[in-house]
Order: sequence, then structure tokens, then C-alpha cells
Amino acid sequence: MGEGRAGVNLKVKKLFSEEEVHDTVGRLAGRIRADYKDKNPLIIGCLTGGFVFMADLVRRLNIPLECDFMKVSSYEDRMSAGELKLLLDSTLPVEGRRVIVVEDIVDTGRSLTYIMDRLRSKRPASLEACVLLYKESPRVTFPKEKIKYVGLTVADVFIVGYGIDCAQKHRELPYIGCVEE
Repeated sequence: MGEGRAGVNLKVKKLFSEEEVHDTVGRLAGRIRADYKDKNPLIIGCLTGGFVFMADLVRRLNIPLECDFMKVSSYEDRMSAGELKLLLDSTLPVEGRRVIVVEDIVDTGRSLTYIMDRLRSKRPASLEACVLLYKESPRVTFPKEKIKYVGLTVADVFIVGYGIDCAQKHRELPYIGCVEE
């Protein structure tokens, strides 16, 4: 339970336990490890919500790799702000590299589309996405079939925990929940 931006108490219902999240990250790491064992991938994390997932995933990959980050903004006070803004671009060379984008959640798919298109223009040898949560929603524009590594599928609810926030709150939760207002 926490307090929302407007001072309203928010109840959080647990959807996936800490153990379920841990197992999901392990399963994704195992698949990536098998696919990229000798390929020194460049892992690019999407900030801010994906930092916890990326940290846990990278620790469990146990293969040579490099890490970088990107940050795109599309939300203001839980409402879409319209046009996406690039706040932080990757700084490591992408051309000719095997790149994996690590994203916390595909809510609409707009941010992931923007990041993948931007990275594709830098001519990587390969480009894949690893997403912890894929939201089943009519708003989603990024097809699940185009994401090579998908952890969990969730209903169209407001997700918090495990790095994902609601007005900068609840990132610290070790599990994944949804906000019940």
C-alpha cells in the first residue's frame, strides 16, 4: 500500500510473487545464454523501469557482454504526452553488434518501437527484444510475435513493482502487482 501523486492511498494486489519473477528472469537468461554464448552481445536497457530487470538478467546471463542504456519519455501524470522524446541515447557503438533491448513492460509498444527503430538505423548485426511483461491490451502496437524473449503476459491493468512505478512509487517491491484504486 502506498500513497499516490494526489495523496490517495493505493492498494497493490500481487500478481507475480518474488519467486515467480526470479524464475522468469532465470528462464529468459537461460534462453539468451544459449543463443549468445560466444557472441558478446550488447545489452541495452530501457530506463527507468527496466533497470531492476536488466540488473538481475545480466547477473544471471554469465556470458561476456556489454551494457548500455536508453531512455524515452512518453508519459506525464499517467497520461500519454503524445510524441515520444529521446532523453538518453545509447553511447556504445551498435553497428555490427548483436544487440538485445531489455524492456520492463510493453504497455502500448510505442517506446519499444521507437527504440528498436532507432537502433536498427545504426545497423546492428542482429537486434532482438527481451521483455519481462507483455500487456494484453487493445492499445498495444508492438506484436508479441516480434519479441524473441517474453517473460510474462499480463492483463490490461496498471502494473507496479520490480522497478516499475506509479508516480515514482512502488519500484522497490520485489514482486509484480497491479494498482487497485
